[in-house]
Amino acid sequence: MATFTVAGREAELPLEIAESGRARRRGLLGRDGVDGALLLTASASVHTIGMRFAVDVAYLDRKGKVLAVRTMRPGRIGLPRLRARCVLEAEAGAMARWGVRRGVRVTVVQHGWGPG
Repeated sequence: MATFTVAGREAELPLEIAESGRARRRGLLGRDGVDGALLLTASASVHTIGMRFAVDVAYLDRKGKVLAVRTMRPGRIGLPRLRARCVLEAEAGAMARWGVRRGVRVTVVQHGWGPG
């Protein structure tokens, strides 16, 4: 587990990091919710096919800058973001509560990993 900061303000929420191909493919599938957020590394798009709940999706560039934030209902396919390198997923409504919006920087706080 890790935590993350938004524009320099730490969010005391659990953050799972999906670094392997298998973990990225699985994502939040099969879950009824998520406590905190999931970071999909090396990812520029997501889908919600087979998901049980709506999610907020933040597309991050290589420095952790938020390129876009979208809410996706189950059964949707998101368009790829050309400059995106990571995708942050959380339950719908969470990104607004945390202050994650276009232009802010998200930094992962974990030993040995993190954009920026």
